[in-house]
Parts: sequence; C-alpha cells; structure tokens
Amino acid sequence: MHNLTARIALTTVVVGAATLVPATSVPASSPAGGDTRQREYAAAATEYGVPESVLLGVSYLESRWDANAGTPSTSGGYGPMHLTDAEHVVSLPGGNHHDHDGEDPRGDDSRPAREVDSGRMPAPAPEALRTLDRAAAITGASAEALRTAPEANIAGGAALLASYQESIGGPVGSASDPAAWYGAVARYSGADSADAAAAFADEVFATIQAGASRVTDDGHRVTLAARDVRPARSWLAKLGLRELARPDGLECPTDISCEWIPAPYQDLGGSDYGNHDKGNRPQQQKIEYIVIHDTEGYFQPSVNLVLDPTYVSWHYTLRSVDGHIAQHVKAKDVGWHAGNWYVNAKAIGLEHEGFAAQGTWYTEAMYRTSAKLVRHLALRLGIPLDRNHIIGHDNVPGTVPSTVRGMHWDPGPYWDWAHYFDLLKAPFRTTGWPGSGLVTIDPDFATNKPAFVGCGGDPIAPCPPRGSSAVVLHTAPDATAPLVRDIGLRPGGENATMHVSDHGARASAGQTYAVADRQGDWTAIWYLGQKAWFHNPRSAPTAKWATGLVVTPKAGRATIPVYGRAYPEEAAYPEGVPYQAITPLQYTLSAGQRYVVGNVLPSEYYRAVTFDGSSPGDWTVIRGDKRYIQVQFGHRVMFVDLADVDIRASFL
Repeated sequence: MHNLTARIALTTVVVGAATLVPATSVPASSPAGGDTRQREYAAAATEYGVPESVLLGVSYLESRWDANAGTPSTSGGYGPMHLTDAEHVVSLPGGNHHDHDGEDPRGDDSRPAREVDSGRMPAPAPEALRTLDRAAAITGASAEALRTAPEANIAGGAALLASYQESIGGPVGSASDPAAWYGAVARYSGADSADAAAAFADEVFATIQAGASRVTDDGHRVTLAARDVRPARSWLAKLGLRELARPDGLECPTDISCEWIPAPYQDLGGSDYGNHDKGNRPQQQKIEYIVIHDTEGYFQPSVNLVLDPTYVSWHYTLRSVDGHIAQHVKAKDVGWHAGNWYVNAKAIGLEHEGFAAQGTWYTEAMYRTSAKLVRHLALRLGIPLDRNHIIGHDNVPGTVPSTVRGMHWDPGPYWDWAHYFDLLKAPFRTTGWPGSGLVTIDPDFATNKPAFVGCGGDPIAPCPPRGSSAVVLHTAPDATAPLVRDIGLRPGGENATMHVSDHGARASAGQTYAVADRQGDWTAIWYLGQKAWFHNPRSAPTAKWATGLVVTPKAGRATIPVYGRAYPEEAAYPEGVPYQAITPLQYTLSAGQRYVVGNVLPSEYYRAVTFDGSSPGDWTVIRGDKRYIQVQFGHRVMFVDLADVDIRASFL
C-alpha cells in the first residue's frame, strides 16, 4: 500500500514522464482475452489498497467494465473507470440539440414558431469532469495512457478511490471491509450533493450484493462475485456535501437523486410567452409517451437553457457522471421538446447529457437512474413499457411534409435500447416463430458495430467502432446493395447514407416490423413503403420472431395516406377555434404492405396558444370522431386513419 499523499506530491512534478504500457487489445469478436481484465482489476486493487469488490462495483456502474475503444463518454469520461477529461473533448459542440435555427420544438403551427438561439457554449467543466488529471498525478501515467490503455485506466481509478478513502480517514488496504468504503465510492461519483453521491454509492453496493458477470466490449470475461455487504453510510457525512431539498410534488422515485429546478412560465408580451404550456394531464388528456432525448451539450449549460423563459423546455435533465436528475416541468404540463405538438401534448420529455453526433457512450449510472425514473412515471401514469410508448426523439414524426427533414435524431444509434429495457424490467421478449409474420429488432449490442461516419464533424470520417442498437437496411439481400430511401429526408429519391445522423435506413432495437420477405440469412421488412433488407443470420440473429396485429389498406384502396399527428376532423372544432388541417405526409401505405399496430388513439388537439388561457377554446382538449392507428412505418412512428385500414393478426 502506497502513501498516496506523499506520492501525489512526488509525481505531480514528473507527471507525463512515466507512461504505463497499454494492455494488449483483444478484438470484441474473440473471447481470447480470458481473465486478463479480471487480473488487471485484482492487481490494481492490491497495488492501491482497494477492496477488489469495490473497484469492480464502481467500474461496473461507470462503464459495465467496457473499454469503449479509448473514446469518451457523454461527460468526457474514459475507460472502464470513467476517468473524466472534459477539457480534452472541449471541441464537442456546446449548447443543446434544440439550438437549430428555424426549428420549432413546440411543433404547433397554430402559433408562431419559437425562435431559439444557436451557438451557445458549455460552461467550464467542474472538478467532477477532470478526474483524469488527478489520476495521472497519483499514478505517474500519462493522460494518453489513462484514456486509451485499460490497465492504466483501472489503476488510475483505484488510485483515486484510495486517495478519497485516505482523505476521509477511512480504513485502507485491499483486505479492508468494503462496507467502510461507502464515503470514497460516493465521492468517486463526482456528485455535488449528498443525495446524488449516496444514490451512486447505493447502486454500487447493490451491484456488489447482486454480483455481475459479462464479456466486455473488447473480449474479456469479468466477474464480480455476489457478496453480502451492508454499507456503512455514516461515512457520507465526511464529504461535507450539500443536502438537496425534495419539495412536495417532486415527481421522482425516492431512491434516486432528484431536485426541482423549475422552468419559468412567463408572459413575454405581445401574445408571446414561454417556455411551456399549462395543462391538466392525465385527468384532461392521457399521457401516451415518454420521449428519450440527449442534450448535445453538457448538463449544467442545458439546465441553464431551460431556465431561460425565451427558450424551450422539457420535463427532466439527467447528468451523465452520476445519474443525478433535475425536474423542470410537472407531468401535468406540456413541455416544448419533441417538435410535434400532438406528441408534446401527450408526452413527457427526458434530456440525457450526451453527444449522439460525436459517437460518445452513455454511462451506466445515467442509464440506471433514467430507467428508475421512467419505470416510476410509466407505472404511475399507465404508460406501457414498450417501444411504442417509450420512444426516442428520433422516433417522433414530422407534423407535415415540410417539417420531416428538420426532425431530430437523438439519442442516436449508440443508445442501448435493449439494456435500457432490461433495466426497466421489461426486456424484449417475443412469442413468434418463423411464420408468425413479425420481427422485433434486437441485435447483440456489443458486437453489432455498423460502420457509421460523420462523428466529430467530419462528414466522411469513420465513427469509433462502437456497439449499436441499430441495424442497417438495404434495397436487396446483399451487404453491398444500396441503402433504402427516405423521401421525407431526400425528396429527390436518393438512397440513405451511413452518416451517423441519417436514420433513413435504420431500424432500432425493440421496434417491431412486418416481415415482407426472407432470403437466406436476410430478412426484409415493410419500411417507408418499400422492402428493406437486413442481415439476420440464424447463427447470430439480429431480430426475434414476433406476433401481433398489422394494418393493411381496406380492400379496393391502392394507397392510403400516412400522418404525423392524429388530429380531429374539422367538425369537431368549436366556434372561434381555428381548424388544424389534417395534412398527409409525403409517404403512402400501399395495398399488399403491412405495418405493425402500436396503439389505437383518439383524435385530439390540445388548444393552448395564450399565456392565460383567454383565447376561445384555450386549455381544452378538442376531440373528434376520427380514430387513428399508430404504426411503425419507418424509423419513426406515424399514424393512419382507422377508417382507411383493416386490422388483422400478423400470421394470417
């Protein structure tokens, strides 16, 4: 065991001079890494006097022991121990993903579009986003080695834990009681409040108690044996962190860290107001969706933006480094986040700290608190835990043809939907067979690494080789065939591309489609009015057979329209309330094609265009006789008129 205080003083003057040799990289496709990574954890635990179970538990909650090819997380963290170096990735664009000129996050053409500023930059990174420098000072390893060499990264994380334990006077040594490391684990979270630090530490010790075992993304088997450890939570007080107020009405489960940072509801004059709408949900209107976003910016700057009354809003912001949550808008009220007013009026929006456009990865700490929050909201509000209701921003349709191209694509292909639904306790299970007519997309995230390009700003540069929830769709059962077309994104009919933001030929884990054809190791689905082929070999399937209901055009109809919102017919609108036109999108559903039923919905329009509800019909839900079917029409969900279709079992 080293005296870390003395070692910090010694190595600070020579940091960078000593560089640990990177561990040999093992391809993800090969399990030949064996127990090498396990031995690296054991060696680091011994070297720095940390119980191995604590080191493994912390690392699991940060990265699930993955190396992520030496690339940063959404909060600038590297390697299995998530050593943060946000300033090294300062080139990531700042602000928020709603910073796009001409975008209307409210998505309602009954009032002027909300203008949003662009080019907002992130605030300076706090200490929690600079732990790699401290690890370098303690270990003598170079910053580059700590970013890219798992062995060095694990040693750096162990050194940090040991230094935190020493700083609060806790017992040290690899044979010391893991329960007494609660304070050091809590500090490792980087949290600035006792609630967030405790929530992180509780998850680590829950992992130690349950145990875990998996093969990492670079082919190493790591196991944490279950151990009955009752953490000594009294050590948390040694950190001197602020206590968060939890006001009555805070809509978070009690076992996660959450605070109330309200979005302003403010009259801006001249019939303008911001930055959300008052509502009375679910009493007045059922909440159907929870929309998963990423911020395309760091946590605190994004929180600052939602505090701007002239900006836009969402219900929750989640922090990557520790999973902490800030709530801004109550569930009863309508946030401006999804770019589609029909969806906004029936949705809760969650913004996760992250950069989908940069090929970064999401931390396990954030996945876990997000899943706890979503499960809590879904059970309370009666929202089914499936991919028809828990959707990404990239699954929200454009409202009318002109808005389709501007819709967002976050959280992107690197969000692990299968793992997320495992955490929601709603894993993707199906009961189909090869003739049942449907498939649920479900590739192996770790090994499914499509060759996306464009991360980091260069439109042709390869993205990091990273696991993905997405399968790529071709025009023929051949990997060299062109990708399918999305005429909403490319009106000229050009094929989609492999650019990371181009979801025009992409199906995602948990989405269910009707089978259109099969040929060898390839399966075709109906997708945006065409057959779309994906590689689905029997030896390593990327989808599960499924059953359910599908829609087809009524007999005698060659095509039927597809819509981006489920609005009522004109006769349903009361006097003085302008009719919101039922405008088809540029897509059509043709005879002979089938699309999966995701929901049967009433036609609704929530009228909200003034600050005080003084306009005729304001703050009311207008309902018509029309009913709609939500279908998985492409990467995005869309709607068809119930009167235009027949509904039948998928296997008929």
